[in-house]
Amino acid sequence: MEHLTNVLRGLLGLASFLGLAVLFSENRRAINWRTVGIGLSLQFVFAGLVLYAPPVRFAVEAVGNFFIMLLGFTGEGVKFVFGSLVNQEKHGVVFGLSILPSIIFFSAFTSALYYLGILQKIVWAFAWVMTKTMRLSGPETMSASANIFLGQTEAPLLIKPYLNSMTRSEILCVMIGGMATVAGAVLIAYISFLGGNDPAQQVIFATHLITKSVISAPAALIIAKILVPQTEAVTTELAINKEKIGTNLLDAICLGTTDGIRLAVNVGGMLIVFTALVALVNHVLSHWIGDPLGLNAWVASLTGGAFKVFSLEFLLGMLFAPIAWLMGISNDALLQSGALLGTRTVLNEFVAFIDLAKLKDAGIYTDPRNLMIMTYALCGFANIVSIGIQIGGIGAIAPAQRENLAKLGVKALLGGSLACFMAAAIAGILVPA
Repeated sequence: MEHLTNVLRGLLGLASFLGLAVLFSENRRAINWRTVGIGLSLQFVFAGLVLYAPPVRFAVEAVGNFFIMLLGFTGEGVKFVFGSLVNQEKHGVVFGLSILPSIIFFSAFTSALYYLGILQKIVWAFAWVMTKTMRLSGPETMSASANIFLGQTEAPLLIKPYLNSMTRSEILCVMIGGMATVAGAVLIAYISFLGGNDPAQQVIFATHLITKSVISAPAALIIAKILVPQTEAVTTELAINKEKIGTNLLDAICLGTTDGIRLAVNVGGMLIVFTALVALVNHVLSHWIGDPLGLNAWVASLTGGAFKVFSLEFLLGMLFAPIAWLMGISNDALLQSGALLGTRTVLNEFVAFIDLAKLKDAGIYTDPRNLMIMTYALCGFANIVSIGIQIGGIGAIAPAQRENLAKLGVKALLGGSLACFMAAAIAGILVPA
């Protein structure tokens, strides 16, 4: 009975998220519901295969084990440079030394795969499936498929020759695809957050994170085609940009390392700033408002001690709790889940994943099903900062699209969020209580 309730709630969630997309659509009459239906089917089929078909699950777990193996190799390099400073028995987990280096190594590794042409072949296979089934343009499906592995400004490089001539609908697909998932270099860090040092837990979360990245590609496409339906003729050609990163394999690895360092420093800097800003806002809310008005005691009483003071997390939790409910989160974890969703949207997904890991380690957020749903929901770049990143990053390689990128920024944020929520709802439907 409980599983049936969860299934019905998840279906209601899917209908609600699609309904929101329809509500903000530029042309509701032009929506191709065949494309929407096939995109939804692709998500259910792949997620179902991973969860219930042993051969497919084994294959995805093998990929997850490969990611975990890369984490081990990263650890060897970190030990060589930092020595006993990374001894977790002595110093615990030092984020800057234990997590950020994995971003650097995976960025270099991805660049090597790109130079060798291996990554492009994998991306092409995913894009071929979606182009043939959903009947969308080759460039937009190629970009959405690349986002399974690459970040929101790296994936468009695969379709660089097409970017300047893409329609608004296609550009929105590129933007939402970037916001609906995360780069592999960041994903590998999330495996560390949630799995800790337990290999079994690492495999579980790696499997879910990889699955989420894959099902987010069709989710991004269908949301984009609802928000800005395609009305112009488009090319179905599936061609990948032939430009290579670097002049040889060694140069590609060096360039990837440099890009990884920039990303790691950017992540570290953002975490310092956003954590400090959250602390500042919470100090104002709890000390300057919560204490004088008696809101701190009211919040503690209302939430049963889950939130002890009037804070940003409490406000975000109240705002996003209905979305958490629609995704299938249990009633006892709605406020914490809502706060995580709000943190991801207002700040960034890194802060949200760190908060989720803290709640998990503290024994506050331990229900496996809730953890799984939130892993799917948080795994995306759908936050306010990403609008600026896409305008700057994609606009630099496609100057003719800068105006469209700026005008579609808010729609892309909405679309990326809805795609993540849909993936989480599908996971909640398929996984029994």
